[in-house]
Amino acid sequence: MAEVLLFHHALGLTPGTVAFAEELRAAGHTAHTPDLFEGRTFATIEEGVGYAGEVGFGEVMQRGARSAEQLPAELVYAGFSLGVLPAQMLAQTRSGAKGALFFYSCVPVSEFGTAWPDGVPVQIHGMDADPIFVDEGDVDAARALVDEAADGELFLYPGDQHYFADSTLPSYDPEAAALLTQRVLRFLAAL
Repeated sequence: MAEVLLFHHALGLTPGTVAFAEELRAAGHTAHTPDLFEGRTFATIEEGVGYAGEVGFGEVMQRGARSAEQLPAELVYAGFSLGVLPAQMLAQTRSGAKGALFFYSCVPVSEFGTAWPDGVPVQIHGMDADPIFVDEGDVDAARALVDEAADGELFLYPGDQHYFADSTLPSYDPEAAALLTQRVLRFLAAL
């Protein structure tokens, strides 16, 4: 079974993020859900990104790195949207990564000053008409990463919602979320 370090999106550590981690646990995996916002949650993406900007995106990523310090190196790093930043940074720069799962976001591999590590599989999930994922270049970064990684998959779901797998938000898409979860569990079982 895999051990997953799962980072929340810009709304904070929502009940939907915790519920997703519980699904991983129910399948026999270990899932850690650090709170990068120190208990704060937000009603909109803009508010959450604004808070991250005030704190500093570098600080948000360092909070993620600090949350990994007491955990084994052999982790799967996962992140929802904003949480992809620390997840991708750790997957690329902390030795021992077993895999990476990126939901709704991806940044260019060059952002972290190193190539994608050999032997680290990655899955990236997003909606094909999500204006944040598609129009802001994340899908292009995802395609480039999948091309670079020896074992990479990009899954595009029909729709335009950003947080489509968070069961506690209006953007939730039960069908797409169920397929995402199925693919994630298959990925983790194969590690």
